[in-house]
Amino acid sequence: MSTAPLPPLDPQFFDAAQTAKAWPFEEARKIVARLKKTGKKEALFETGYGPSGLPHIGTFGEVARTTMVRTAFRLLTHDEIPTRLLCFSDDMDGMRKIPENVPDRAALEPHLHKPLTSVPNPFGGNFESFGHHNNAMLRRFLDTFGFNYEFASATDYYKSGKFDAALMRAAEKYDEIMGVMLPTLGAERQATYSIFLPISPKSGRVLYVPMKAVDAKAGTVTFDDEDGTETTLPVTGGHCKLQWKPDFGMRWYALGVDFEMFGKDHQTNQVVYDRICEVLGGNPPEHYVYELFLDEIGQKISKSKGNGLTIDEWLTYASPESLALYMFQKPRMAKRLYFDVIPRAVDEYYQHAAGYSGQDSAAALENPAFHIHSGKVPIIDMPVSFGLLLNLASAANAHDKSVVWGYLTRRLPGVTPQNNPELDRLAGYAVRYFNDEVKPTKTFRAPTDKERAALQDLHDQLAGKEALDAKELQDIVYAVGNAHQFDPLRDWFAAIYQVLLGADQGPRFGSFIALYGVLETCTLIADALAGKLLKAA
Repeated sequence: MSTAPLPPLDPQFFDAAQTAKAWPFEEARKIVARLKKTGKKEALFETGYGPSGLPHIGTFGEVARTTMVRTAFRLLTHDEIPTRLLCFSDDMDGMRKIPENVPDRAALEPHLHKPLTSVPNPFGGNFESFGHHNNAMLRRFLDTFGFNYEFASATDYYKSGKFDAALMRAAEKYDEIMGVMLPTLGAERQATYSIFLPISPKSGRVLYVPMKAVDAKAGTVTFDDEDGTETTLPVTGGHCKLQWKPDFGMRWYALGVDFEMFGKDHQTNQVVYDRICEVLGGNPPEHYVYELFLDEIGQKISKSKGNGLTIDEWLTYASPESLALYMFQKPRMAKRLYFDVIPRAVDEYYQHAAGYSGQDSAAALENPAFHIHSGKVPIIDMPVSFGLLLNLASAANAHDKSVVWGYLTRRLPGVTPQNNPELDRLAGYAVRYFNDEVKPTKTFRAPTDKERAALQDLHDQLAGKEALDAKELQDIVYAVGNAHQFDPLRDWFAAIYQVLLGADQGPRFGSFIALYGVLETCTLIADALAGKLLKAA
């Protein structure tokens, strides 16, 4: 299922791509060299997805980053070699534990260890199973973003016979693959381990049981079912699946995967995946190992725990483009992924997009906006930053974006929601972010005597200065801070934000004054000095 047309590429970038240094080009060059060596006429990119819980941002990150490498590959090869991106869901895995963030955990207990596509959907709706629901959640977002991809279900591939030849090959190479796996396991697990996991014909559960016999010629395995009955099943047709490490290598072999990235938690297993692929007769793909996402307190984000940001949460407060930027930047550096990272990502995206139009081909290929948009970067007129809109929403205590637009239309003549829909979208994000994430945590404090004197001076200096621009207003703020001997000067700005806005930081205050209004800012200062903001809080 290819969900969106592959975006056309501009040939003007073909030459510059050959020397581009951005990380997607570094990875794409490995794939170019690989295909030259193998003579393969198509490049297959794959991402894997474990649908044991609701999709999280890391899942999107794999698809977004792989798409960036795919685009770089297309540029390096002048788009003359066909490419495919396969998003593969391991939805035949047994549900080994019940996710913490499902509505009715007790209802799922009888279905432990069944394939995820055999577990009832706890979220309601018309989805056939828990696995189908979670797959749909993934596809919904990828479709919204406009990715070109094909979705693949392990359940479908196993049951339809697409993996049958590879599974027969695994049976033939059973002892050799076991020789790869057993040294990686403890003594207790070695005693019962098998690369094949039969699906019990009686309970429907995925069984982790030792094999009594593996008949490579017949393509069958024999084992004791849960009730002790000796049972023989074919390895094909969805009657068995492979353990997850052998499954990785088998899939690469069966599908001919050329590139797959995965998180650092897989890095120690990479040699195992590769070796199993080689035992089966395949050529392991090129890899890219990225660092893991962490939550606010530095713990790894987990689908089952539901910590960190979800896809839907990010998109409530910011655009998909800002999320894609976050994924592009330094993939090999561990990054915390929580609400506070959103404003910066939004503003950095607009900065990169604004700078793109004036760049030559070589510089454009280093611009994150190029990789976010596959070279089709829109022209965006964004006269104010997201951070500034957040502070405006905070000062105005905005309950909806019409309040913010009341200020914008006065300060930005001729700008309306109709002629700048991108600004209108950003105003909506800002108001939602303020009300949900900023307002509940706003903490105003009273000024110290030194700060009180400086704020009164700022009030007096601003009075009657409505005609000044943002830079001139910022100069006044600096001058007042210096006059009252704030050293370092950042203590002065911290006092402004904490006393006037109930926040620890914010954008350039001169820009805020210009947007909010000189008279309104003077009133805000007067209210703070009178203690009214403390009472309101």
